[in-house]
Amino acid sequence: MSDPVRARVVTLSDFNLATLNGLMANDPGEPPVDVVSTDFGQVQPLLLDADAACWRDRPAGAVVWVRPEAAAPAFGALRRFEPVPGDAISGEVDGFADMLIAAADRVGSLFVPTWTLPLSERGLGFLDLTLESGVRGTLARMNLQLAGRLSGHPTIHLLDASRWLRAAGAGATSAKLWYMAKVPFTNAVFEMAVQEIKAALRGIGGRARKLIVVDLDDTLWGGVVGDEGWESLRLGGHDAVGEAYADFQRALRDLTNRGIVLGIVSKNTEEVALEAIRENPEMVLGLDDFAGWRINWNDKARNIADLTAELNLGLDSVVFIDDSAFERGRVREALPEVLVPDWPGDPLLYRERLTSLDCFDAPSLSEEDRARAGMYAAERRRDAARGEVGSADAWLASLGLEVQVEDLDRANLARAAQLLNKTNQMNLRTRRMTETELSEWAASPRRRVLAFRVADRFGDSGLTGLASIEVENGRAELCDFVMSCRVMGRGVERAIVSAVVEAARQLGASSLAATHIPTARNEPCLRFFEGSGFVPGSDEGSFTRDPLDPYEVPEHIALHRGVGEGSG
Repeated sequence: MSDPVRARVVTLSDFNLATLNGLMANDPGEPPVDVVSTDFGQVQPLLLDADAACWRDRPAGAVVWVRPEAAAPAFGALRRFEPVPGDAISGEVDGFADMLIAAADRVGSLFVPTWTLPLSERGLGFLDLTLESGVRGTLARMNLQLAGRLSGHPTIHLLDASRWLRAAGAGATSAKLWYMAKVPFTNAVFEMAVQEIKAALRGIGGRARKLIVVDLDDTLWGGVVGDEGWESLRLGGHDAVGEAYADFQRALRDLTNRGIVLGIVSKNTEEVALEAIRENPEMVLGLDDFAGWRINWNDKARNIADLTAELNLGLDSVVFIDDSAFERGRVREALPEVLVPDWPGDPLLYRERLTSLDCFDAPSLSEEDRARAGMYAAERRRDAARGEVGSADAWLASLGLEVQVEDLDRANLARAAQLLNKTNQMNLRTRRMTETELSEWAASPRRRVLAFRVADRFGDSGLTGLASIEVENGRAELCDFVMSCRVMGRGVERAIVSAVVEAARQLGASSLAATHIPTARNEPCLRFFEGSGFVPGSDEGSFTRDPLDPYEVPEHIALHRGVGEGSG
């Protein structure tokens, strides 16, 4: 296994951040971080100076953590109960937001903890949220205003620092630390900040977990279904334990709305377990909520590996949840890429433990993410149809495949960037770009970025393909060719190439070139281009084609070209 890529992170603050810097640099969790510290009290000058040394070589991230009175001095006056016009504070918040927005172009991601006050500070007491001059009420409005100003900038992430203080409780702040070292928070707060920043870096780097594999007996429900029967399981009803299991299932279902996929690996007799899922009226989750399962008496580590491969995911996408410490230990040892969280022995704590995990944090949430569970259910129906149809060609013809081509725009930008950054197998060059970078790159009249949506009679797979070309001196270069593994093997690849060839012709290109840059995972893309009808070049992984020679769309696919894509 290759060493993880180190992330360089700049920290800026109006207080002493040495504790945060040390914890972040020494934390064993991924990604490893090299901290670029700056002198505290220099936040505004550094945000305004694009040539400052801390911004060299475009760091992966920057943490800008300031006290509210440092960003908005008028709030400091309000905190002293002096009369302050409301527009004074609002104007200073806008000014601070402007500096953050300007600095965001210099780093991969900008992390801004929200403004907080010590939990012990009462402000105006019971009037603090009622009066316009209330300290906490004003601070809440400041944070909301900042969130609103930053919401249109996908590389700036506002972190909820108030949650860190609440979790640390009365010991979150220390007057002694402040007077002695200008440190406003205790280690507990900084430790939680480090975990959240690292979770964000993992998510932005495409390392968010995508698949939860759960056990059944005493994990998804109480009891052993093979011994007790599904009628006797503890699930739902007027029973604290049964209610907790049902609530745990609801939390799992909630995660599918974030694009997390569910799977089952259980030592059970399959038909007995599936009957419980189908027949027990207290089940919150149904079979269509699961992308797949391995229910047998085989080794769970082997079953997890097989299920993950079936779903075209990597083991580093998996979280395994099991009530058995033995099974958790076995999977940790056999499959170190799989995340196996410690699990409470009390089912009343299951939901709380699940919702505390930060491994699912991702930088965006698209409609395709929300629909992912349904897409896997549709895939199972496709597989069932494959078994009912004689030949592969007949099966493909029965699907009613439709591919919609559209230009990159504001509506599809977030999903397009997500696809570009997360796809590994069918990815020509494995180029990674943020939403802003992709949008700016596509703005040139010499470039074209196409997005592809795929649907068939079983369901809509959403935006699952992306291709981009750049034309210079009559030569078109295929800069990106990306397709989700969910639609591999159905001829969609050729439909995408057909649209790319047409786009190159429309841009006046006399040749179209593609270069495969190999990674540990993108060999399937090379195999496709080797059999795609492109002519291999003299350099390994290079291919060319004449865009004046039309590229036929497979007969079983209806390709719908959007505005500007020609007709067909």
